[in-house]
Amino acid sequence: MCDVESMSIHYSDGYEAYARCWMPSEPRGAVLYLHGIQSHSQWFEASARQLAASGLAVLMPDRRGSGRNRTDRGHVRSAKRWLRDVAECCNVLHVRTGLERFHLVGVSWGGKLALAAGCDLPHRVQSVTLIAPGLFPVVDLPVIEKLKVAWAALVARRRLFDIPLQDPALFTANPDRQAFIRNDALALKKVTAGFLMASNSLDGYLRRRTVNECRIPLKLYLAGHDRIIDNARTRAFVRQLPWQRCEITEYADAHHTLEFEPDPSDFFDDLVAWLDTVTADTADLLPTALRA
Repeated sequence: MCDVESMSIHYSDGYEAYARCWMPSEPRGAVLYLHGIQSHSQWFEASARQLAASGLAVLMPDRRGSGRNRTDRGHVRSAKRWLRDVAECCNVLHVRTGLERFHLVGVSWGGKLALAAGCDLPHRVQSVTLIAPGLFPVVDLPVIEKLKVAWAALVARRRLFDIPLQDPALFTANPDRQAFIRNDALALKKVTAGFLMASNSLDGYLRRRTVNECRIPLKLYLAGHDRIIDNARTRAFVRQLPWQRCEITEYADAHHTLEFEPDPSDFFDDLVAWLDTVTADTADLLPTALRA
């Protein structure tokens, strides 16, 4: 079992971001783990430990403007900047592990970013895993707020708006984890108009890019009692992707944040098993120069 290391990631635009990293002595694969819109890396330490115990290096950054990152709180300039951050995190993993390709794991809103990055970096991504991804949310801003966002995007891009996920019961039915969310001083409560417009741009990017055939394996995990995302639309979206391998697992009695179930061991075991399988199966997909 390897210990977690706290570290900083220095992005190319000068932004310094906090991250957690688990680095086995001889990693057989590596995971870039992306959290949701309100959460941060501490929420998902348990699954990261399980992945590290199986021999996978795990890098879990706090997204710029979230978690322990206080600079530009809740803000980003563009969706392209998020994608650049993912690419630069892959660079960090390459330096730390010597590996060339990486598994992307994205939870909730982070699933949207993980999928977009998989389309953007097919030569560097070994697999994409979406955990209750925020592709089709059922919790959204009211129409009047959306109009305010559109106006602010033109005249005041840093104007803040509430994230409509303030009730911990949306994430989990587990009372202990509800208390953790309620008392989490690092959770992101507001984002800027610029953030919301960039998120919308990411949606458009996915609509254009996911229609292309892709050899990257994709796994979707769903929670049967999810109150944040539309499971039916998400399932249908993944099933129609022209990618060579897409698998879906649903936990019928679970809630949105699978990590916070009273006993998430089945999910953890499934996640490790999936990444074990694709780590082995995708080795032959590497270009010859990278296998040498």
